[in-house]
Amino acid sequence: MGLTNNDIFKKLRVAHKLRDDDIVKICALVDFKVTKSELGAIFRNENHPKYMECGDQILRNFLNGLIIHLRGPMPKKNEKSDPEKNTK
Repeated sequence: MGLTNNDIFKKLRVAHKLRDDDIVKICALVDFKVTKSELGAIFRNENHPKYMECGDQILRNFLNGLIIHLRGPMPKKNEKSDPEKNTK
């Protein structure tokens, strides 16, 4: 029995000390809309009647948003880093 998407999402939430508002903002970084009520359903116990499985799309978009949140946006391909600017 491996980890489900819900388990991974919960572990990332705890590890990064994220609240529902933070997760909504992180998902917005990749133009993905998720509501607090959807998040509440995802983070519920599996036996709860309002439990919702976390799909691959939700987890994928959250992970892509988390990368942007932690590292910042990727530079555009035509923008190359100038080594002289980084030697301050």
